[in-house]
Amino acid sequence: MCRPYCKTAIALLLLCITSNGAIFAKDSNQPGSVPYTDIRRFTDAFAQIKANYVEEISDELLLESAIRGMLDGLDPHSSYLSKDDFSDLQESTSGEFGGLGIEVTMENGFIKVVSPIDDTPAQRAGVKPGDLLIRLDDKPVKGMDLNDAVKLMRGKPGTSIELLIVREGSEGPFKLIVERDVIRIKSVRGELLEPDYAYVRLSTFQTRTGRDMVNLIEKLRKENKQSLKGLILDLRNNPGGVLSAAREVADAFLEEGLVVYTKGRAEDAEMKYNATPGDIINGAPLIVMVNEGSASASEIVAGAIQDHVRGILMGTATFGKASVQTVLPLDSGTAIKLTTARYYTPKGRSIQAEGIKPDIKLRRAKIELLEDEPVDPIKESDLSGHLDNPQEKTTKPNAKSQQAKKRSLVNRDYELFEALNLLKGIDLLQTKGQ
Repeated sequence: MCRPYCKTAIALLLLCITSNGAIFAKDSNQPGSVPYTDIRRFTDAFAQIKANYVEEISDELLLESAIRGMLDGLDPHSSYLSKDDFSDLQESTSGEFGGLGIEVTMENGFIKVVSPIDDTPAQRAGVKPGDLLIRLDDKPVKGMDLNDAVKLMRGKPGTSIELLIVREGSEGPFKLIVERDVIRIKSVRGELLEPDYAYVRLSTFQTRTGRDMVNLIEKLRKENKQSLKGLILDLRNNPGGVLSAAREVADAFLEEGLVVYTKGRAEDAEMKYNATPGDIINGAPLIVMVNEGSASASEIVAGAIQDHVRGILMGTATFGKASVQTVLPLDSGTAIKLTTARYYTPKGRSIQAEGIKPDIKLRRAKIELLEDEPVDPIKESDLSGHLDNPQEKTTKPNAKSQQAKKRSLVNRDYELFEALNLLKGIDLLQTKGQ
């Protein structure tokens, strides 16, 4: 006999299902149908929990847990969003939120770091892409819900959390203490590395990232006082973000053609995004830097640039997330984040769980420069009675200043130093070939 709370559960389920236009059917493959036998098994389990669990538990908590379980069983990126979770998500896409500044996902029951965000407590403390978090303070992560883990990492600015980390290549787990802070993300920054050669770093994809990048490149061009001869777009450790921003960034460098397309079961999940005429750097050489922390929207940009042979990808293979999540609001301010489509590069490649392989593989390295010779080598100009150069002397840039800047760059970021050398080489070859 079905007890009162069992009848209540069935009534709640009937209300939820019929309000979404679903019907009961024995054939679970029928579109829009819910199999009666499976629903009965669910209500039987609901009744057993209500009757026998060690403590009294509310219908609301049980049903919310059931929704979480449905989504958690699908893939690592689908999840239930409580009111606080939904609010946090909206804050993160707008560019300001509290916490450690770390993008994470689930892997084999542990929290895996996709990427620390630029200039955040996590990055400053030494958290790296690929790190596995196995304990947060005194709480083991194994079996913990991803949203619950994120809540533990968030907190009042100025408070600290101890992360127990497993890292490939390390002898064993080690601890890092990270102090929480208000995370204000400026997703776009850049500079002129040398005259004519610009560097633009995208740390994440927010709603304004595309527009902000275009404005920054225009600013750098004006600062250079002539057209740029090349640009480095840095997407390393960029965990992704808003799909529309990725489309705008790729479009900025493409004159025409497909940028990305999506496929899903629902009709509105199938979309194609094409580039509009106009290249922000007028066809100048482009290098895109990627690594294992470049995910999702970063991979959309990298895939479009690579398929159109618009630039050279340099670094290591990317993360490999080629799915699209849609946030679907529910009642009472909650929502579900649901994987609704897969995305494909212009040539039809799915890089899901594989990533994008760079055109030039370059791993992180630390370079130690040799000290300057204690005595300057003798040159022709040092010889007594040497012949003068008959050509008119021209003013040359300060050689020591240029050398010091190069040394600073190679020490600070060897990969970027190599990318700049490659960019200059491409421009040189193109100039000589004209």
